[in-house]
Amino acid sequence: MAGLTLTVVSPEREVLREEGVTLVLAPSVEGQLGILPRHAPLITQLEPGTLELRRGDETQHFSITGGFLEVMDNTVTVLADASENASEISRERAEAAREAAVRDLEEARRTHDDVMTTQARLALLRALARLRTVERARRG
Repeated sequence: MAGLTLTVVSPEREVLREEGVTLVLAPSVEGQLGILPRHAPLITQLEPGTLELRRGDETQHFSITGGFLEVMDNTVTVLADASENASEISRERAEAAREAAVRDLEEARRTHDDVMTTQARLALLRALARLRTVERARRG
């Protein structure tokens, strides 16, 4: 069976282009999405989380902060707001970002600032996605 071609791009760069991918797991707004070769055409919105790809015995993990995913003719294209390979993520920086987002969220709730609350929630989701990606990559 022919594998998938997976391309992940962010506004800054092409993050990844891999051929022969046997499975893509993506954090869709509808839930975890698994894509195998010969998947039906699809476009879906992504939420912050971990994008996982498998090729044979190799598994790679990427943190994404949302975006869109398209499947067409054994080609999977991810347009990510931002994306990082798990190996590029500093656990310490991600933890510091999580702590700052929690503080900002508490402050926003105390002052009843809806805009700040939304921004802090999104920052918290991004930080948690990065931490989960590092953890999933560590576990293999």
